[in-house]
Amino acid sequence: MKVVILCGGKGTRLNEETEFKPKPLVQIGSMPILWHIMKIYSSYGFKEFVLALGYKGHMIKEYFLNYEELSNDFTLNLRSRHSRIEHHDHSKLEDWTITFVDTGLETQTGGRIARIRKFLGDDEEFFLTYGDGLSNVNIDELYKFHKKNNKILTLTGVNPSSHFGVITHENGVVTSFKEKPKLEGVVSGGFFVCNKKIFEHIRTDENCIFEEEPMRNLAKHGQIAIYEHNDFWYAMDTQKQMIELNKIWESRKVPWKVW
Repeated sequence: MKVVILCGGKGTRLNEETEFKPKPLVQIGSMPILWHIMKIYSSYGFKEFVLALGYKGHMIKEYFLNYEELSNDFTLNLRSRHSRIEHHDHSKLEDWTITFVDTGLETQTGGRIARIRKFLGDDEEFFLTYGDGLSNVNIDELYKFHKKNNKILTLTGVNPSSHFGVITHENGVVTSFKEKPKLEGVVSGGFFVCNKKIFEHIRTDENCIFEEEPMRNLAKHGQIAIYEHNDFWYAMDTQKQMIELNKIWESRKVPWKVW
């Protein structure tokens, strides 16, 4: 079963980083956030990935084409015509199969999903997520939930914290202050499971936004299940959030490090 990761957006709210690289290559610690996402899935045994590329997608290709050298100590013999490079620690290499699909520079999420269809092979189902979100969601339990409910789409529902402190007051006097409390509503945290029937609801044109018409129609027909995840989830959308994720990584108490 393959894992599709949407890696094509421009990440304009993280412009300090994404001016020079695609958002999935922004680093958490010494590794791109994309690597962290892939490690989550591979820790559950899902090691076949399809990357839906767009903005600066060539850099993601180049990163993985050079992954062995970037991740390893090696010796280079400049005169040798064969086996010029000797790698010194093969244990650092991931047992992943990655398909890179150029889904267009301006294509929206729905169009990107539609354009990877032929790369899914005979699989009737696939995982789908964004290239900027981390979580400790249990992928095995998510999939079991999807199978039990037998819907076209299962999404992971999360309850994120507010970006702002919340004040309660009475007669012009503050009575309490909560620093970034949990929001009351549930939002989609990505980490989807999809049946191939989903392609019947997605247009291939570049203007199709997955989170709008396709998901509205699926909900209208009762074809979306929600797997509630009440633990760690974090989306990296701004410079501040990137810094926060790096602080978490450096603390060595890393909720999403399930491997």
